[in-house]
Amino acid sequence: MSMSVPTHVGRLHVTDSGNGPVAVFWHSLFVDQNSWRLVLQALGSRRRVIAVDAPNHGRSEPVDHDFTVGDCAVASCEILDHLGIREPVDWVGNALGGHVGITLAATRPERVKSLVTIGTPVEPFGVVEKWTRIVPLVQLYRVFGPKAVDRVLTEALLGADAVAAQPDQAQLTMDAFRNADRQAMLRAMRCLMLHRESLRDAIVAVTAPTLLLVAQGGQEGWTPGESAQAARTMRNAVSETLPGAGNIAPLLLAPVLLAERLCRFWGI
Repeated sequence: MSMSVPTHVGRLHVTDSGNGPVAVFWHSLFVDQNSWRLVLQALGSRRRVIAVDAPNHGRSEPVDHDFTVGDCAVASCEILDHLGIREPVDWVGNALGGHVGITLAATRPERVKSLVTIGTPVEPFGVVEKWTRIVPLVQLYRVFGPKAVDRVLTEALLGADAVAAQPDQAQLTMDAFRNADRQAMLRAMRCLMLHRESLRDAIVAVTAPTLLLVAQGGQEGWTPGESAQAARTMRNAVSETLPGAGNIAPLLLAPVLLAERLCRFWGI
């Protein structure tokens, strides 16, 4: 069942499917909930899945005001309340979705039973990387639109191996960016990428069991070693790797393995 749920960051598109304990899936920046398609197919009907399109992404309403990862965490509670879900949920977040999940788990621990992040750096971009790569990418998009950054962004998010292995899913995933409302996506890029803050203090406050997953080939600003180091600072966390290079790549290259890791972590 698909619906549009009112939140303080606009009406967010939500899909509610399956039965059993609730698991919330929140996607990466630039894409939408369709990026989870292969993983959710592999997971089957073992969970009640709440999949969310982030503000200014997918079929969610474009909003004309700035917002933060913290605002997204509050919106997730508004979605759960709207659906009558009071019990703590298992959170699965890819990149941006992991940032939202960490923030929620740190600030509203009663809402999060467990936390899984995939390709989620806990630090913002370094100064050099920000000004030599990220700011120019945003400016190219602002002036020339998605075609100007499509190739470099696809490579960074998915990697060549994932595109070759799953061309249809790769196209579906990146079409969310290519077809996005341009001003809405630009605002999301500025708010959630350029102004991304450190989550070092947040991760040490997380008490829920946590699984940090990262592509074996790493990604921009986040390597398996950095993930393992972050896990050691947390109370109840482990770090593991999945095939691929890029924060979305494991969803295409290893959806069955990812679903198995989730089920093992959840104890089902």
